[in-house]
Amino acid sequence: MKFLFDLFPVILFFIAFKLAGIYVATGVAIAASLLQVGWLKWRGRKVDKMMWVSLAIIVVFGGATLFLQDETFIKWKPTVLYWLFGATLMGGQLFFRKNLVRTMLNEQVSMPEAVWARLNWSWVGFFAFMGAANLYVAFNYSTDTWVNFKLFGGMGLMLVFVILQALYLARNIQEKEQR
Repeated sequence: MKFLFDLFPVILFFIAFKLAGIYVATGVAIAASLLQVGWLKWRGRKVDKMMWVSLAIIVVFGGATLFLQDETFIKWKPTVLYWLFGATLMGGQLFFRKNLVRTMLNEQVSMPEAVWARLNWSWVGFFAFMGAANLYVAFNYSTDTWVNFKLFGGMGLMLVFVILQALYLARNIQEKEQR
């Protein structure tokens, strides 16, 4: 259910694009993102940092798209988000000696440090790849193809990557010590 909730703005963007074009879709994505955060706040739930960052990026890049009537800005939005996530993981490791993937998952999973390091760097690489793939499709194909890639290609690549990660992790998970 959380997966669908997280995809809510992207799905609405896709539908609005197919029905009314890029500018309506951009407005719908901004509104959906604001509604998503508003719903969580209204329900008394915590809005995680990634959702706040995503909201800020859609408002800035979507707003620029609408204000300037230039779809280039909305096409950059996924890349900026992917590269920001990758840079955050890389910066945490390089500058603060903190593996942020381990920080997020350490309560659920116990693994050797080398496995955590590979996991962190594989996410950095994946986010770099996804940002570059988005730009490639956005600026070498039609906007319609880009919108299809944004939903189906991005989700498909993420699913494949997560499955590969799960298979890799399954070989390296250690039993948590009982307290």
